[in-house]
Amino acid sequence: MRLADLRGRSVAVWGTGREGRAAVIAIARHEPSRLIAVDDSANYLSVEWTGELAALAPLAGGDHAFAALASADVVVRSPGVPSTHPYMVQLRERGITVTGGSALWMAEHAAKTVGVTGSKGKSTTSSLISHLLTAVGRPNAYGGNIGVPLLDMPEADLYVLELSSYQCADLTDSPKVAVVTSLFPEHLDAHGGERAYYRDKLNLLGYGPELVVVNGTDGRLRDEIRGVLDANGVAPVAAAAADSRFRIGDGRVWCGDEALFDREALVLKGRHNEGNLCVALAVLDGMGIDVVGERAVLEAAVRDFEGLPHRLAEIRDPSGLTFVDDTLSTSPYAAMHAIEAYEGRPLTVLVGGTDRGLDYSPLRDFLAERELTVIGLPDSGPRILEALARLPRVRTEPAEDLADAVRLARKVTPAGGVVLLSPAAPSYGRFRNFEHRSEAFAQAVRETAE
Repeated sequence: MRLADLRGRSVAVWGTGREGRAAVIAIARHEPSRLIAVDDSANYLSVEWTGELAALAPLAGGDHAFAALASADVVVRSPGVPSTHPYMVQLRERGITVTGGSALWMAEHAAKTVGVTGSKGKSTTSSLISHLLTAVGRPNAYGGNIGVPLLDMPEADLYVLELSSYQCADLTDSPKVAVVTSLFPEHLDAHGGERAYYRDKLNLLGYGPELVVVNGTDGRLRDEIRGVLDANGVAPVAAAAADSRFRIGDGRVWCGDEALFDREALVLKGRHNEGNLCVALAVLDGMGIDVVGERAVLEAAVRDFEGLPHRLAEIRDPSGLTFVDDTLSTSPYAAMHAIEAYEGRPLTVLVGGTDRGLDYSPLRDFLAERELTVIGLPDSGPRILEALARLPRVRTEPAEDLADAVRLARKVTPAGGVVLLSPAAPSYGRFRNFEHRSEAFAQAVRETAE
C-alpha cells in the first residue's frame, strides 16, 4: 500500500508520538476522506495535540479510541503498538487493513534503500554501511529506528536504514538490499512469542530484495533463512564466517584471498563488531563497489568510525578501572557479546532492569566456565542472580540501585579491571528510557570517583 492509495479513504493514525505525527502530516497531503488520530493510553488527555495536527486529524482517546479505529478503512499504527494489542486482534477479525508509516514509506522508496535489521548489531552495522558508502563517493540519507520517522526522511538518491522488528512487521515491500545481523529471542511480549518475533523480523526479506546479506556466524539466523532467495534466485550472502568472502583472521580483514587491512583499524571491541564490519563490507561489494581497489579509502573510514553512544562506550576514570556503558543491552544474548569483548581482563558486570520474564539460562551456560563478578540491579537483577547461583567462578552481589552498584563495583573489581553496565534488560520503570539510565550510570561513576 502506498500513500496515494489512501486518497478518498477513511484513515486512523494510531499513536501520537513522533511516528504518529509524521504519519498525520504525510497522509493529509493525499486527501483521505477522513483522518483521525487515536491515543489509547490512559493519559491521552495530557497529549499536546493542537495547531496544524489538530486541524488535520482530530484526536480520539479513552472510550472513543477503539470506535475510531474500527470505523476506519485503514489503520496506520506506530511502531510502539504491539502486535499482541487486543485492538489489533479485533481489527484484523473485522478485516480492517493495518499498516505502518514505515511500510507506506518503503512502498515508495524500496528500490533505493539498504535496510538493516537484527536482534543486535543493526545500529552499528547500518551506521557503518552509511559511513563507508559516503567515504567511497556514495552519499546517502541515514535514518530509521534512530529517532527520525521514515515519513520525515528527506528525498535522496540512496537510503541506509536501521529497522526494528516492529517496523519490519508491517512491510509489504523489501528494500533493494536487505541485511540481517543476528537473530535471538527479543521483544517476545510485543510480538506474541519467539516464532512470531522471528517471522516479523525476517519479513524484511519477504518481498524479493535484489541482495540479501547476513552474518554467517549466527547459527539460528542461518537456520531461519534456510530456503530464502533474493529476487534473482540467489541465496543470501553470508559474511564473517570462516569460509566467507569477507572475514577476519590472523589479525586482518580479508576479501577472498586479499588482505584489506589490519583488524586493529576497527576501534570497536568484540567479535560481534568484527562481524558487523564484515557484513558492511559485503554490502558494499554486493552493490558493485570495488572493495579491494578502495581498500585504502575504506581503511581510513573504518579507523574514523568511533561507534555509537551507549554501545560499549568507555568512560575514563582516574582509578584505572574502565567503566563501560552498554546500556542498550536489553537481552542476555546482548550481554554475552559485551562480556566476550572484555575477555582476559578482570570483569564486573551490572545486570538488571525491567523484568520481561526473559530466560537467563543461556547467560548461565555462557558464564559456566568464566570468572567474573555479577551485580544485580532492580527489578530483574535478583532473578538473574538466582539463575547464576552456584556457578563456581561467578561471584554474585545484589545492589539497591545503579549508584549502589557502581560503589560496590569499585570495591570488588581488581585494579585494571572493567566495570560493564550491560543490563540484559530494558530500562523502563526505574528510568525514563535508555538515555536516562546511561546518564545515571555516568553520574554515579563521577560521584564515586576518588
